[in-house]
Amino acid sequence: MSLHDLRKEIDRIDEQVLALLNRRAEIAQEIGKHKTRSSAPYFTPEREQVVFKRLLGLNRGPLAPDAVRAIFREVISASRALEKPLGVSYLGPPGTFSHQAAISKFGSSSRLEPADAIPEIFAQVERGSADYGIVPVENSLAGVIPETLDTFMQTNLRIVSEIFVPIAHNLVTRCASLDQIRRIYSHPQPFAQCRQWLRAHVPSVELVEVSSTARAAEIVAQGEDGAAAICPRLAAERAQLPVLVEHIEDNPSNRTRFLVLGYNEPEPTGRDKTSLMFSVHHRAGELFRVLGAFEKYDVNLTMIESRPTKVEAWKYMFYVDVQGHARDTAVSKAIAQLREHALFVTVLGSYPAAE
Repeated sequence: MSLHDLRKEIDRIDEQVLALLNRRAEIAQEIGKHKTRSSAPYFTPEREQVVFKRLLGLNRGPLAPDAVRAIFREVISASRALEKPLGVSYLGPPGTFSHQAAISKFGSSSRLEPADAIPEIFAQVERGSADYGIVPVENSLAGVIPETLDTFMQTNLRIVSEIFVPIAHNLVTRCASLDQIRRIYSHPQPFAQCRQWLRAHVPSVELVEVSSTARAAEIVAQGEDGAAAICPRLAAERAQLPVLVEHIEDNPSNRTRFLVLGYNEPEPTGRDKTSLMFSVHHRAGELFRVLGAFEKYDVNLTMIESRPTKVEAWKYMFYVDVQGHARDTAVSKAIAQLREHALFVTVLGSYPAAE
């Protein structure tokens, strides 16, 4: 086929795709009406997991799995917006990894609103000014985010989903080469995570700490001569800055886990995670006995963390993530035994486990 014929074929396929997308949108609107009548949640992560799993299983290429996921993420986001436009609160400013996590989970058709602090994200969902919130909870290198865990002590919100975001740092600048750079702006954490690369490639360049990676990109975009920033690609795109060097992070396996906060309770999918919060009596061996409930019923723990209650000195709250849904027989029995020995137990949520 000639180039002209190939382009005509693409035009024909695009017409078919557009017609099918609009038919899908019409069905989504009907689903939205059913959800409104039954007060069902508009964001159902368990259903979306099934959709993605099915599509990826059907995909035979040449589209890569990540490309298929990205395309249908936006299709689902646009369809969901026809049911009800969702407001999502995330830790700002725009262009950060938290912003990227919100887009990756909810798509660009949702109303994404930055918040100044993690407790404010909880508060916006509780007040109803946002339908959902997305908060960082742990990093594969730096560990848990204490502010997120501490705020769970003061809320009745539930965890309804999770997402892992790869932490990729990029050097962005209008300089044509590294030897033209005189000053690099970024948040202290990226500087720490790119220390080896910085020492090896720009050892004499001044490093200037600012409030966020997005702010660093904004400063460089203002036109300072010899300035560069370390930031996510999203921040570079928003500031219209070219990426000079990609992936300058020292550890390519660095990831941050984010939680989606809301009020709905996802149905079991067969590949779930349950988050719990509990406290124990202050006596020898008590934590060992309490955790024995999970060993007894063969329930695997994927995270355990302690935080001071801030109510009474030397009193601690424990947070655990376990594999399985709270309705699964083994998990249900383990939680029941946990309640017998702990001072109190709160199920923060059962939700589909992220890939």
